[in-house]
Amino acid sequence: MKILVAIAFILILGSLGSALFFLMRDKGKSNRTVQALALRVGLSITLFLLILLAHYLGYIQPTGIH
Repeated sequence: MKILVAIAFILILGSLGSALFFLMRDKGKSNRTVQALALRVGLSITLFLLILLAHYLGYIQPTGIH
């Protein structure tokens, strides 16, 4: 589960980086920045739902604050 979360974070950061790259390169003349940011939002929502599902199925357990 840790590996899946780490991969998801890397993909989210990569999408954010590509959005910055397209923003600087295209100067707002194309919609590639919007597509990259939409992909980032989709990946973030998917990660959140994956974490909720993993908790529901018992793959991860809350530890709380000690």
